[in-house]
Amino acid sequence: MDEACLVRVRRYGVPSPPNQPIHAVFVVSMSIAGHEESHEKQKGEEGVRSKQCKCRSIDSLRKCSDRQPPALSCSSSLLLPPSLRFSSTTYALQSWLILFLSYYRKEKRMKNKDTKSSAYHDTSSRIIPMTLMLIVLCGFSFYLGGIYFSEKNRFFKQDVAPAILHEQSVVAPLRIDSVEFPECSSDLQDYTPCTDPKRWKKYGNYRLSFMERRCPPMVERKECLVPPPAGYKVPIRWPKSRDQCWYRNVPYDWINNQKSNQHWLRKEGEKFIFPGGGTMFPNGVGAYVDLMQDLIPGMKNGTIRTAIDTGCGVASWGGDLLDRGILTVSLAPRDNHEAQVQFALERGIPAILGIISTQRLPFPSNSFDMAHCSRCLIPWTEFDGIYLLEIHRILRPGGFWVLSGPPVNYENRWRGWNTTVEEQKANFDKIKKLLTSMCFKLYQIKDDIAVWQKSVDNSCYDQLNSSSFPPKCDDSMDPDSAWYIPLRTCLNVPSQKLKKLALKSAPRWPKRLHMAPERVAMVPGGNSGGFKHDDSKWKVRVKHYKTLLPALGSDKIRNVMDMNTLYGGFAAALISYPVWVMNVVSSYGPNSLGVVYDRGLIGTYHDWCEAFSTYPRTYDLLHFDGLFTAESHRCEMKYVLLEMDRILRPNGYVIIRESNYFVYAIASIANGIRWDCQKHDTEYNVEKEKLLICQKKLWYAKQGQQ
Repeated sequence: MDEACLVRVRRYGVPSPPNQPIHAVFVVSMSIAGHEESHEKQKGEEGVRSKQCKCRSIDSLRKCSDRQPPALSCSSSLLLPPSLRFSSTTYALQSWLILFLSYYRKEKRMKNKDTKSSAYHDTSSRIIPMTLMLIVLCGFSFYLGGIYFSEKNRFFKQDVAPAILHEQSVVAPLRIDSVEFPECSSDLQDYTPCTDPKRWKKYGNYRLSFMERRCPPMVERKECLVPPPAGYKVPIRWPKSRDQCWYRNVPYDWINNQKSNQHWLRKEGEKFIFPGGGTMFPNGVGAYVDLMQDLIPGMKNGTIRTAIDTGCGVASWGGDLLDRGILTVSLAPRDNHEAQVQFALERGIPAILGIISTQRLPFPSNSFDMAHCSRCLIPWTEFDGIYLLEIHRILRPGGFWVLSGPPVNYENRWRGWNTTVEEQKANFDKIKKLLTSMCFKLYQIKDDIAVWQKSVDNSCYDQLNSSSFPPKCDDSMDPDSAWYIPLRTCLNVPSQKLKKLALKSAPRWPKRLHMAPERVAMVPGGNSGGFKHDDSKWKVRVKHYKTLLPALGSDKIRNVMDMNTLYGGFAAALISYPVWVMNVVSSYGPNSLGVVYDRGLIGTYHDWCEAFSTYPRTYDLLHFDGLFTAESHRCEMKYVLLEMDRILRPNGYVIIRESNYFVYAIASIANGIRWDCQKHDTEYNVEKEKLLICQKKLWYAKQGQQ
């Protein structure tokens, strides 16, 4: 094709979207002859302009058209994006308009230059040929447009369209240079970045707030691999692990020496043995829970499914409840010597680091069916009962709060508590008064156990007036916001819109697992249909995962985390396997954690730009679906993967479901942190989405080997 004078379309009234690529060229070439003898000089000038008007791009096109109008001796190339090609009529009119304006401007310049008396005669003599020429041009343009569009299927669909689609759909995968991360020093074998005892001295002692989450700044982040302790062994498999674990995996002698008389655990050879004792379990945790079931019949029939144990010890209570169909989150703070949560997770019992201090616990409101405190040393009556108000927030209507230890049964126990009977009686009366003001009622009390029940409806809250204490929280405080949210001395009243939120109205376990909760409608875009689709989708996915990872469903995998769940579908699909799942909902994403708890599952809020609230080497399987697609704009990939490596057990597995764009970069970093990864197709062989199945290698620190 001859080089053409490109006409800037926008100059003549045809829109030209900015930065839109030009995909096709429609060429109209027309030379007008005649009167050459009279205008030889002008033709020479136009020829110069024609040679100057060889535009190569949109930018040069605009400069060219701004500098001069197109000349008739130049081929006019009309460049249009596909979105502007409407019909053959449009092409003809555009072509005719360009040539007409070009000819008109040329005649106008000639008229201005010619001041002789013969100008009128020459102009009038050209009117008739010009008119005829324009008519012929118009008809010819219609004819060319018709021919062009009769061949459009052959031209566009076979040649241009595939190229356009390929250009728009194919995005080069993200690739990064491979890097090897060094080993951390051996003193970081139990490193918990956001609850690091080495940083506690920087913070105050008020309400033990120094034990809360306080993550290091970016410049202090570790870019190294946390080593296992010297002599670390593959953990004992479930269910044996509930009663024993390797001493070298959790080498804490202090708790063995200090709690031996309470039968928390004892050291036998290379193992710790957990006999099921505790401060309030003189006859064993089994007898303790049996008494509790007599007081709360709902523990036997599936009414109570989720529980939280504050100040959990080594999680013997939560471990016993697993056999009774109750899933418990065992909660305890990080400390220098006890490592209660680490013992719990080493045993295969759900647990998380945390403390009720100045911030809300990372759970939504109305989540747990039961809360438990067995001599947990929390000062419930201090600070206007603010800790009890947090228990009230996370308990669903009709839920139970169980207290054993001081001041319960003070009449018979006060001598062993190094106190007076009057002090313990006053403390017990104060607890009862506080709980009554929060719409709790004393449900049962026997021996060392007292049980209160949260109001099943809003009738009690309706009787509270403006002078009541604690006051009701106003509407500006979202009861479900719980990520770095300060505690407030106010009462969160359950929403009256949710009719099945109360414990007595919720479906019993296991029916509640696959029934769409009311709260699904509170999730942006959520509805019962979407919930059922999600439930079915994950059954298919887990079946496919099983073919790729045969260890799934075996005793090799016990502690599982779904790092960015929506409704807990992955955990629900694993319900028949000997696992428990910690469902994590992003603190920056749709708040769907309430739905997870309504299904009878457990989980927490978290931001993966920070470290998770757990010890190293505590999970056998980590899974996420599109985490980097959702969070890569905030969280740097290497820090997320390093955190995953910290909390993953040696020989543990990772299932990564991610956009094909991120897969190569993830695999590159995974190689640097000593994971063996294999890339697989998804269950439906979708090209834009891939699976990475990785396994963490068991390695030992060089210092430990020496």
